[in-house]
Amino acid sequence: MTAHSITRVGLVGWPVEHSLSPTMFNALFEALDMPWNYETFAVEPADLAGMVSLLHEQGVRGFNVTVPHKRNIISLLDSIRPEARVIGAVNTVIPMDGDTARWQGTNTDIIGFHQDISSLMEPPEQGSYALILGAGGAARAAAYVLARTGYRLFIVSRDPARGLELIRDIQSGLAASGAGEADSFGSTQWRMQMRTIPWERLGQIKADIRLVVNCTPVGLWPDVNSSPWPEEVPLPPLATVYDMVYRPQETRLMQQARAAGLPAFNGLGMLVQQGAAAFELWTGKPARTDIMLAAAQRVLNHD
Repeated sequence: MTAHSITRVGLVGWPVEHSLSPTMFNALFEALDMPWNYETFAVEPADLAGMVSLLHEQGVRGFNVTVPHKRNIISLLDSIRPEARVIGAVNTVIPMDGDTARWQGTNTDIIGFHQDISSLMEPPEQGSYALILGAGGAARAAAYVLARTGYRLFIVSRDPARGLELIRDIQSGLAASGAGEADSFGSTQWRMQMRTIPWERLGQIKADIRLVVNCTPVGLWPDVNSSPWPEEVPLPPLATVYDMVYRPQETRLMQQARAAGLPAFNGLGMLVQQGAAAFELWTGKPARTDIMLAAAQRVLNHD
């Protein structure tokens, strides 16, 4: 098989060394006997536009986008799907009408997070609060999903302006899109309260928090001893903790949660589900999430 016969897809981010996406996708391509290859493209923020042009020139079929590019990629694409426009973040790029000279951005983090969190937890009771750590692209996807499933939200950000911008964008986007009116989440509760708070006030929140979601990269391999949650601040006593970090399998935040007697989950399920959605957009074929999960698990078990 020649290099020219291989269809290329990949991941654009900085850093990308920790990613399990190549392992997952290439295992799936091999199992389905598809002449495709998933690569990583390490791109510093200042070089993003140049990389997008290069991928165009090389005929790459599509790519995923990870930190810190999920917002800045938008201005470099030809079209943005409504769900990505609402949250202001793109994590998957696909050809428009099969034409790799024109690219469209979408967001499969929404699908991945919704499917995974729904498999782990019952729908929230009315008035339940969720606490989102971070205000980047992943936090936007989480806020979108949780707002539409009925949670009241606290957004915790080191930069209050970013938190306020997230809230404004999500609320105005949901209003413009008519969310809650016969949509896939079936909720009309998105108009509930959303507030941003600075990191140093974590210990002052008096609300009944039922879910804590880490959307920051803090604790990601190889920085495995770090946690976004201050050691001196007790976790909410009735919360479930969901850490989008999946490498290591048990993060420092998850260890803090288990020590407090709380259920804790990593983001591997989200990674697999969002990847499966991207695979289907690129190939038009159904994904085998069992193959993707097993491939990722093999790597994690040897870390």
